[in-house]
Amino acid sequence: MSIELLLPGESPRSEGLDQEHIARLAEIDTPIPAILVDRCTMRVIDGMHRLMAVKLRGQGLIEVELFDGTPEEPFLRAVEANVSHGLPLSLADRRAAAGRIVVSHPEMSDRAIARAAGLGAKAVAAIRRRAADVVPQLAARIGRDGKTRPLSSMDGRLKAAELIAERPQASLREVARLAGISPATVSDVRKRLESGLAPVAESARTSEAPADASADASAVAEAGERRVERRTANQLSADPAVALEKLLRDPSLRHKEGGRQLLRLLQQQNAVVTRAGEELVEAVPSHCETLVLDLARYYAGTWMGLAKQLDERVRLENRHGVGE
Repeated sequence: MSIELLLPGESPRSEGLDQEHIARLAEIDTPIPAILVDRCTMRVIDGMHRLMAVKLRGQGLIEVELFDGTPEEPFLRAVEANVSHGLPLSLADRRAAAGRIVVSHPEMSDRAIARAAGLGAKAVAAIRRRAADVVPQLAARIGRDGKTRPLSSMDGRLKAAELIAERPQASLREVARLAGISPATVSDVRKRLESGLAPVAESARTSEAPADASADASAVAEAGERRVERRTANQLSADPAVALEKLLRDPSLRHKEGGRQLLRLLQQQNAVVTRAGEELVEAVPSHCETLVLDLARYYAGTWMGLAKQLDERVRLENRHGVGE
């Protein structure tokens, strides 16, 4: 497409274009990748640096991918694109973009917006709380997997109870689809009804927990309801450092070499967590991104494996009454 037909779009970059980056792109011998353009307005959604590099080369044509969507979607796509490749957005720009997406797409979960903007879900939840006056309070949100989930499962449980009474032969999936909750929650409702209990626990009625910062809160609530074993409950306070301090004072860990090694590892992990995740991402140079990503995934998998082993041991001890 002729570059003369294209217009600059709305960029999430507060400081405008980076002239040095444009110059570097113009010097590359390989063809410039296609840019994303809104078909209706011919405004560039993603690729202004590439467009300017083509102009600097003195070329008149550029590869274009046309986008069709609502007026609110181009900015969201621009943020997603700039987070996933090209010149990274600054932390301030990502936070500003998340604030705008919260307003324009209130139906998106905190995790979904976090992935789009390159932030943590907790940061997005805080942004949503600050924008509560202008953001519609919806009963459900769309998660990263594209599925809509209620922020509270209470209404869905009550609806499921009605459907079970009306259609006792209906499958869990059918009731789940009609009630807007998961089959696992329907199963729990059915078991409660068969035991003569209310479909919703009294504690859930009187003190409905706030939505999880990541926004797929119904899944969190359902997991909490299924987690009936006392020793498998999450014992972390709002500040993980408090739990770590408790472990550091435990002589059964401090007086064993293996325990001391574990405590050192947990202290190192806590040092990473207490630093803002966004700041750590900013510190990674572009040529190291893939290697750091692979290492982060590897170490996360190692910790997850440890968690699974401990979870299985705790559940086994619960079944045999150990430690009670």
